[in-house]
Amino acid sequence: MKFTLRHLEVFLAVAKTQSISKAAEGLSMSQSAASAAIQEFENRYGIQLFDRGGKRLKLNRLGETMRGKAEQLMAQAIDFDRELLQREELGHLKVGTSYTIGNYLAFNYVAEYAQLYSKAKVDIVVGSTPKIIAKMLNYDVDVGLVEAEQHHEQLLFTPWRSDKMIAFCAPNHPLAGKSRLTDKDILAYEWILREPSSAHRQTFDRAMQGILSELNVRAELTHNDAVKNAVKAGLGLGCLSEMAVRDEIELGTLAPLELKNRNMDRHFYIVRHKGKLTNPALDAWVTLCNANVP
Repeated sequence: MKFTLRHLEVFLAVAKTQSISKAAEGLSMSQSAASAAIQEFENRYGIQLFDRGGKRLKLNRLGETMRGKAEQLMAQAIDFDRELLQREELGHLKVGTSYTIGNYLAFNYVAEYAQLYSKAKVDIVVGSTPKIIAKMLNYDVDVGLVEAEQHHEQLLFTPWRSDKMIAFCAPNHPLAGKSRLTDKDILAYEWILREPSSAHRQTFDRAMQGILSELNVRAELTHNDAVKNAVKAGLGLGCLSEMAVRDEIELGTLAPLELKNRNMDRHFYIVRHKGKLTNPALDAWVTLCNANVP
């Protein structure tokens, strides 16, 4: 065997950061030692794993192929080390969640997970669905909880739990209290919506088929709170996950709107990387999430 675990460790760190210096810093080694490890790894096999441009190292096609296999080998080595040490804790788990799931669901699961496995550590990374998908592809997180299914050959999307989006307005808006909005009502007023790349927007646009091009979109915002605050200020109608506006509706600071013949039901998804081996911590997290579905 011409490679060592240290070779794999440095290779994976550089693949993730695209930088020798950042990889060296993360591994607590000198930049020259990290650079030498990469060069030695490539020279031993007479291959090139990175395209080099300036200070950036980007994986080439061969490097991308080897990365998935290297991730699996490293995961096996870590599990083997854990078994040799006879540890009972599940280890460190990194979970990426989209905004709505992170703000209204994820930390309830973290709390329950901590009760079941007191020595386990879970880090939550919250971002837009595209951001979490990018982190999954870069192996920055172990598992994702997102609001929309996307098609990618390296990722596996499993339906998790259902969700419903609802439209809403300020309590003093002319439409507040109306039993059901027609398409004419929908087109008569301005809308405050999430950005086009968001899962919220994908569901909303799909529900508005037939009239989408006629909608009057006043603003496209990147956070749920920004949408809610703009609607409270009377700037237009909004549409978000029901769980994102539940408290405001109960307090009366926002008024729900029912849309005629416009279904906005959707699913959340658990995302796993096909190239990442499972482990006890990951399995325990997925089992917990699936066991707590209303």
